[in-house]
Amino acid sequence: MTYGDRKSERVDFERGIHVYIMGIDGTWRRKCMMIDVSQTGARLRIEGTVEGLDLKEFFLLLSSTGLAFRRCQLVRMDGDQIGVRFLERDRAAKKSPKRQPTGELA
Repeated sequence: MTYGDRKSERVDFERGIHVYIMGIDGTWRRKCMMIDVSQTGARLRIEGTVEGLDLKEFFLLLSSTGLAFRRCQLVRMDGDQIGVRFLERDRAAKKSPKRQPTGELA
């Protein structure tokens, strides 16, 4: 399996970076090592089993508190390593609806 066909340049971590993956609904969480990362995705080494986990879409938690995270999608799996693609943030959801003027008060 090759990991070289990314669209953007990647950064390799010699010792890895401790991170977590967590289900979108928050029902599961696993420790991981981030082996490398690019603008568009990352390669992770999962600690423990991934059997039974919904890896179609999940969060990559970059801090132990979960304040820094990226929404991900599984791209490939090879033993205890997975390749993930970062999903774009929904820009429409970020925009707050404009307030409509409600009639004048007398």
